[in-house]
Amino acid sequence: MTTRILPVVGDADAARSITSLLSQLPDAEPAGPVGDSTSLIDTLARLATESIDELPEVVLVHERIGPVPALELIREVALRFPAVGVVLVTADASPGLFSAAMDSGARGLVGLPLSYEELAQRVQAAAAWSVGVRRHLGHGGDVFTGPGGTVVTVSGAKGGVGTTVAAVQLALAAKASGMTVALADLDLQAGDVASYLDVQFRRSIVDLATIQDISPRVLQDAVFTHHTGIGLLLAPGEGERGEEINDRSVRQIVSALRNRYEVVIVDCGTQTTSANAAAIEMADTTLLLTTPDVVAVRAAKRMVKLWDRLQIRKAEETTIVVNRYMRNTEIQPPLIEKITGTKVSRMVIPANFKELHAVVDAGRMQDLESKSTVKQALWGLAGELGLVKTPEGAEKQGKFKGDRGSVGVRRGRSKS
Repeated sequence: MTTRILPVVGDADAARSITSLLSQLPDAEPAGPVGDSTSLIDTLARLATESIDELPEVVLVHERIGPVPALELIREVALRFPAVGVVLVTADASPGLFSAAMDSGARGLVGLPLSYEELAQRVQAAAAWSVGVRRHLGHGGDVFTGPGGTVVTVSGAKGGVGTTVAAVQLALAAKASGMTVALADLDLQAGDVASYLDVQFRRSIVDLATIQDISPRVLQDAVFTHHTGIGLLLAPGEGERGEEINDRSVRQIVSALRNRYEVVIVDCGTQTTSANAAAIEMADTTLLLTTPDVVAVRAAKRMVKLWDRLQIRKAEETTIVVNRYMRNTEIQPPLIEKITGTKVSRMVIPANFKELHAVVDAGRMQDLESKSTVKQALWGLAGELGLVKTPEGAEKQGKFKGDRGSVGVRRGRSKS
């Protein structure tokens, strides 16, 4: 049987060395190496959408891969693609690292410099394990979750551009269409999701910060189920506790949410921290809200460049959403697209705060009227992003389940 192997190596010399040795293994079919963690997850997700059988049996992860550290990357692959055997390639073959790699979900560890015998042994063992898992899943395909749910991060170019309103309404739109939805507040020092939905809950995202393996039961205890059906993972009430959340814990939290919910919306606020940067790296879609004024557009440009410099997100992988749009404004979406080098969503959010005033003050964002132009635009944005599904009969009714007269799913979804 042919063993498909996908090496994940950032260093060009190391990639050539590993590929050369892999090509000598019997019945091995090494693929071209991928150079970073983002490319690996994208590649595996694309293959998984076709079929579990399209995934490589073995993934070799080099210790110096980035931007996500090797052990965290192994954990994410093990959670999202459980039928893939992952082997860590490292110069540190100590018992401590071996134990950490196994805890993260690796199926083996190969020391540097590479030896043919050790590499062959570890690859064969990981491949045999992968084949066994796939054989088992073949009798119960529902066990395999593939790439998991869709993760969308919502960030603001600056304060006051409507980030939380957008995040809440996107979550409500997805839930109204029949999706299972989680809304996580990663604006750790100033998160307002609880206020916008009038929620008081003693647990927050901080309760998951030190947990090594977030089980469904542990996640359930930390998530507040709102009466709309949305699962809320709230920011801490004491802003200083936000420092307890780091990039490692966020990766575990987002992966756990992705494995349980079909849509995960993450409110990242307006500051770039190691925590929300990890969420933005992992996201399927990254939204950056701005208003059509000089100050906000400049802030959006700075944010996009910051993400690019820190290798968090490339400009072309970021979608700008224009809020408080007016037809007679001098700064139009095409100009914003040109200035920031990003994509701009086709759906713009009109400037009509009067519609929001009452529900914002009452903390009942879910009660925003369906005839509201702001709500219609944000729910249309959810359709554009593919966050909603059409319930049976919705095409005729033109509305979502459980929402009277709300805007329907937009047919023309933009390519992303």
